[in-house]
Amino acid sequence: MNQKLQNAINLYMEGIRDGNARQAVTQYTGDRYIQHSTGVKNGIEGFVEFFESFLLRCPVRDIRVIRSVVDGQYVFAQVFQDINNGEAKWVTTDLFDTDSNDKIIEHWDVISAYEGNESDDVNQLNGHIGIEDEDATEANKTRVREFMCDVMVLGQADKLNAFVDTASLVTHQGSDVASLEQCIGSYDQVFKLIGQGNVVVTYSRVIKGGIETARFDIFRLESGKIVELWINEEVVPPKHEWVNGGKF
Repeated sequence: MNQKLQNAINLYMEGIRDGNARQAVTQYTGDRYIQHSTGVKNGIEGFVEFFESFLLRCPVRDIRVIRSVVDGQYVFAQVFQDINNGEAKWVTTDLFDTDSNDKIIEHWDVISAYEGNESDDVNQLNGHIGIEDEDATEANKTRVREFMCDVMVLGQADKLNAFVDTASLVTHQGSDVASLEQCIGSYDQVFKLIGQGNVVVTYSRVIKGGIETARFDIFRLESGKIVELWINEEVVPPKHEWVNGGKF
């Protein structure tokens, strides 16, 4: 496994699932650790302060990494968390920046409630697993970059069919392409875009109904068109609640 990805997974599994917060954050982060999860302070001590109390409140933690992407210095993970035997279930999407030693130096996340059932035909997490067509990485990133700019930011809905296989698109929030169409033009800015093979991930600020949200989109492409989409979004808390520089 790629060492950057291994370090990110170890931070999750050893630090949060297994309850070794200080040991893991010390071992797997670099000289700095900038945090964008608004309730967690920067640095090792910020991580420890937040998660030591979390671990006490939540003694039973089932954490599973569902999907991952590695692109240069960046690592992305889509994670399922079942806390206290179903008391809370979350979908977490995390983006990590790493240094030249593969250690984590910056982290962005979006957390939402898991509202599906594992038996559902389509839920927030199921669908295609794995990376294919690695030689198409840059072409797929370019396609998604053009899609996000022209359609989702600029609102050019007439171009949707050029980028999306609307006849067979599977969306993992909402039942059909209508859930995607409702967001056309609502993207204020795309902050990060990474990809590996046939999977491209974007992290964006979205304004819907005057409400600011942070949103990860995970796109799976075939022959240059988007055929599957996983969405995870979270309302950005008011600034007075932040303990760091904010979601972006």
